[in-house]
Amino acid sequence: MSTKKEHLADNSELMKDIPANKPDTDKPKAVKKSGRKKTESKTVVSSAEEISVPVAQQPKVSVLFCASEVAPFAASGGLADVAGSLPIALNEKGCDVRVILPLYEKVNQQWRDRMQFLSYFFVPLGWRNLYCGLFKLEDRGVTYYFIDNEYYFKRSALYGHYDDGERFAFFSKAILESLDKIDFCPQIIHCNDWQTALVPIYLREYRNREKFSKIKTLFTIHNIQFQGMYDGYILGDLFGLPNEDLPLMHWGDCINLMKGAIEVADKVNTVSPTYAHEILDPWYSFGLDPLLVQKQYKLSGILNGIDYVTYNPETDPNIPANFSTHDLSGKEVCKKELLKEFNLPDDGRPLIAMICRLTQQKGVDLVERVLDYVLVHGMQFILLGTGDKIYEDKFREFAWRNPESCSVKIDFLPALSKRMYAGADLFLMPSKTEPCGLAQMMALRYGTLPIVRKTGGLADSVHDCGDGEGVGFTFQNYDAYDMLDACMRAKDLYYDKEQWKQVQLRAMNCDFSWNTAADSYLSLYEEMKTLW
Repeated sequence: MSTKKEHLADNSELMKDIPANKPDTDKPKAVKKSGRKKTESKTVVSSAEEISVPVAQQPKVSVLFCASEVAPFAASGGLADVAGSLPIALNEKGCDVRVILPLYEKVNQQWRDRMQFLSYFFVPLGWRNLYCGLFKLEDRGVTYYFIDNEYYFKRSALYGHYDDGERFAFFSKAILESLDKIDFCPQIIHCNDWQTALVPIYLREYRNREKFSKIKTLFTIHNIQFQGMYDGYILGDLFGLPNEDLPLMHWGDCINLMKGAIEVADKVNTVSPTYAHEILDPWYSFGLDPLLVQKQYKLSGILNGIDYVTYNPETDPNIPANFSTHDLSGKEVCKKELLKEFNLPDDGRPLIAMICRLTQQKGVDLVERVLDYVLVHGMQFILLGTGDKIYEDKFREFAWRNPESCSVKIDFLPALSKRMYAGADLFLMPSKTEPCGLAQMMALRYGTLPIVRKTGGLADSVHDCGDGEGVGFTFQNYDAYDMLDACMRAKDLYYDKEQWKQVQLRAMNCDFSWNTAADSYLSLYEEMKTLW
């Protein structure tokens, strides 16, 4: 385990180390009454008078938000940003949203020092009874619960292990078992991606208990590509499910955890309205379109947001100079410093930035095909990211052949990414699929105009400025030369300084804060409360 010293014994030794009767340290001690009688003056209240007793305001809705990663504790992608920001925004609107996640090794000591040990118990999973520790932390108005088991979660990486299915089956079952250990009964359990897809399925086992009888479930698809698919023979042994549940998850020649959650959950949603429509199409659905077409009566899409406190060009301490819609001079300083950092000349050319995983899903194959044309036509290009080696090597070659126009950093550097949002003129996102995308929202926040393919959340958040009202440059087809055309249009507008500034100001005035997304989720939660 991982937090308080008295609970840091290795899990493998727990059976012999746990005392038979652990004292309940969380209960207040009873106050011993004095044997001496005390004379008290009594106040008589007439029947006409009413005693004013303050009544605690009931939350609009109570939700347990389940996620395999949550910022700032453990993060590897967009799910962590959502899980780290949405509950805060919802609680500010009067909800009681609490978050539960695994206690990974990478959770920093500064957070562990603030945790409170609540309980330990054993989770039944197949033929096993597995130790589980439960810890609690309160931060920024949100209560976080941490599920502890060092065998499953004391690892250097969040994902990519041979037993990920077993790890997150344990996590899903532990979520439900933990509800008996805390003074919280959610109206809704909000599950996210395949790692918590088993929660709605396991919940059926608990329906005969009063605390669980009225709980509704929401399943959010952040990326349909990753569905949690395993061989069907492990259904009982690994996941502890009866053969009767096989039809719920059976998909092709395997079992599919995401498919099971879509079947069982009361509502299903995605992270943008366009993506909710796209995954009904075989091009985007990775095989689940027949099921989603059947279940589209309970499918919807809500666009994610970003933290406007963290991403604020007026106050951001991680950029060379601050700026705002009232004074953009700081953005020019940011560009000069960014060019120095990438060893490129400051000669007035438009600067395109790209920050992404170097995989085909992100459209880097389109960039590879036409980057030479972009550079020849008088633009500069910088890139930050890691991914497939073939693309890492290709972009290194571009930088080597074009030292005055192209520079790349094959790395993951969050602080540098902020300086790129602040200092670049344009931000390139030619994704093949993009469920939501947050980078384009961050770029807009810093007045860096996006060049995006119209897909998923990119289509919902970036509208082409060719109509005089948009905030970026878009292209429809997954085609390198359509992307090149969008880049050339961006270059032309860049040299029309007055029009360029107007588009920048519109971009910076966009509202992609979590406040808007929280309103939509609150409406969905309220609808779910009345389903049955």
